[in-house]
Amino acid sequence: MRNTGSITVRKLHPLFGAEISGIDITRPLSVREFGPIRAAFEEHSVLLFRDQPMDDEKQIRFSEYFGPLETTGSANPAAGTKFARQSNRDIRTGEPIPPDDMRMIYQKANCFWHSDSSFKRIPSLCSVLTARICPPEGGNTEFLCMRAAWNALPPALQATIGPLVAEHALEYSRNRVQKGILSAKALAELPPVKQRLFQDNPINGRRALYIGAHAGFIVGWPRPTGEALLAELTARADQPEFRLSHAWREGDVIVWDNRAVLHRATYYDAVKHKRLMQRTTIGGDAPTVMQ
Repeated sequence: MRNTGSITVRKLHPLFGAEISGIDITRPLSVREFGPIRAAFEEHSVLLFRDQPMDDEKQIRFSEYFGPLETTGSANPAAGTKFARQSNRDIRTGEPIPPDDMRMIYQKANCFWHSDSSFKRIPSLCSVLTARICPPEGGNTEFLCMRAAWNALPPALQATIGPLVAEHALEYSRNRVQKGILSAKALAELPPVKQRLFQDNPINGRRALYIGAHAGFIVGWPRPTGEALLAELTARADQPEFRLSHAWREGDVIVWDNRAVLHRATYYDAVKHKRLMQRTTIGGDAPTVMQ
């Protein structure tokens, strides 16, 4: 496909999400070509591109149009690269990873609603996930519209959480699966950070609730009370009308705004079927609060 025409934007959900067609994102893009993609990203929060077979080099090139890429930490099999690898196959041998292997147990935390890299001082702008090998069934990725979640909160609750700050850490989400799953090195790499409970889009001003599984408690509140508030906010956000579920096909590429949506993985039979997804994560511009 030559990138000579205009792109088509088709909404996937009444609230958010759009499929982008009419452009080949595996090729280099000009500023003119990328501009409408970035505008659609700011507006729709989740962008789907079909039939875009990616290798690592192409994915990095496309991802860098959004900004500088994060380097993956030691907890992921692709540590030290620009990729977070989500797979049930050993990165060196290609052999299946046993279900009781720590690498598969670690990935179970991806099934909780979360925002990538909210556990970093400067949280992520967005993520790019490419489908390299898909199981024939299962393994959907689901998204929650956190702009709609914020707008649905009672005004009194919005006012209450407006000045609040939550502490985020990768350890908090992984402990939900199994305590002590992270190595001392991984813990030292990612000490807890503070994030406010909302993010405002700098282009259109739309506010989104900013929580997720990496959020452990509310700073300055009794821990049980803060945990209860975060659980309540998650329950209020997790409504069917705010949810978009994507069934992957090989060659799919999805970009999502970590400031405006939560996402989670869903079950597939990791014993019977192969799966390989490669994620690049684009860093944000600034912390949400002074640490």
